[in-house]
Amino acid sequence: MARTQYRTKQQDLILAYLRTIPSKHFTAEDLKEHFESKQIKLGAATIYRQLDKLVSEGKLQKYLIDEHSATCFEYIEEQCNPLEQHFHLKCEVCGALIHLACDELNDIKTHLEKEHGFILNPFKTVFYGTCPKCAQNKKAE
Repeated sequence: MARTQYRTKQQDLILAYLRTIPSKHFTAEDLKEHFESKQIKLGAATIYRQLDKLVSEGKLQKYLIDEHSATCFEYIEEQCNPLEQHFHLKCEVCGALIHLACDELNDIKTHLEKEHGFILNPFKTVFYGTCPKCAQNKKAE
């Protein structure tokens, strides 16, 4: 007999919210602040437990950017193929994490493997710099 998956009210709340922010990167703290702003009390331990569960179920992608940044997550259940290769851009000004699917970077990945025997993991490859919005703000100053 197949076992049905146990779902909690907290998991339903989190999933309902995540479905409203597809392709947006967020932290556990972002979730906590969102629910607090709606006067919904979800403890940090509950949020982390639910995030871990959703990662293991393949509904969230987890990004460990560096030792100074909070772990980022992205809801991928309905709109993103986790096998589709993409790189990431991290804005050093505002902290935005941006997906980048770029054929030229795929060429670099192929070159590294073919010429140097190095297999690059695009999901964990992050380029640091300044996003267009922050660059525009710098120019305006």
